[in-house]
Amino acid sequence: MRRDARGGLLISPIRNGTVIDHIAGGEALNVLKIIGITGATPESISVATNVKSSKIGIKDIVKIENRELRKEEVDRIALIAPHATISIIRNFEVYEKKGVEIPAFLIGVVRCPNPGCISNTNEPVPSKFEVLPKGLHCLYCEWMITKDITNHIL
Repeated sequence: MRRDARGGLLISPIRNGTVIDHIAGGEALNVLKIIGITGATPESISVATNVKSSKIGIKDIVKIENRELRKEEVDRIALIAPHATISIIRNFEVYEKKGVEIPAFLIGVVRCPNPGCISNTNEPVPSKFEVLPKGLHCLYCEWMITKDITNHIL
């Protein structure tokens, strides 16, 4: 670990992996949860929470060593951190940096809360949602998810 000019600890840089920046304050652990990272996974992870940000006020930052995120994982992150930026790090340098985009449709990313929905039966049917300004609309049963989206992410 390095220290800043005032003696505070800074997160060490990573050689290869992913940095997720501009996560809304307090959401870093939810980001880790929805991409399946737990304390039992082999990745080395650094998390900074409630860091001052001139762009969004308070933000969280997550660094995941030796892992690049798949598109499905970035789509999940976009649902709870729509202002996040994803940086791919290779040999200590930013190889690629991009913002997240919420797709128009989500397939197999969110669980429908309707127990009678065909996507919740024994049929091999992935959930399908349209992303609308007021929430997520199930294309099978017409249910809307307007709150607690994190709890429905697969």
